[in-house]
Amino acid sequence: MDNLTHGTFIWLEAICPERNVARRYSVALNRDLFGASIVEFAWGRIGTRGQGRAVSFASEDEASRFARQLLRRRASAPKRIGVPYREVSF
Repeated sequence: MDNLTHGTFIWLEAICPERNVARRYSVALNRDLFGASIVEFAWGRIGTRGQGRAVSFASEDEASRFARQLLRRRASAPKRIGVPYREVSF
């Protein structure tokens, strides 16, 4: 996850039936029509619409740094919610 570039899409899930945890989190790095770097991220309970947000950055480095920050927060999930996120591939 250190090498985040445009076109990167990461889908994470944290599932634990015993704790009633079924969370999803996604992060995507893209470029808009004007050349700005966009980080789109979404979260919520698996099977629901959830929530999402998009943040625009002038440079790809800033966008990549922001996306890595989001993913570092997900890495601390075992301490916070008791269940680790795992990457899901399509």
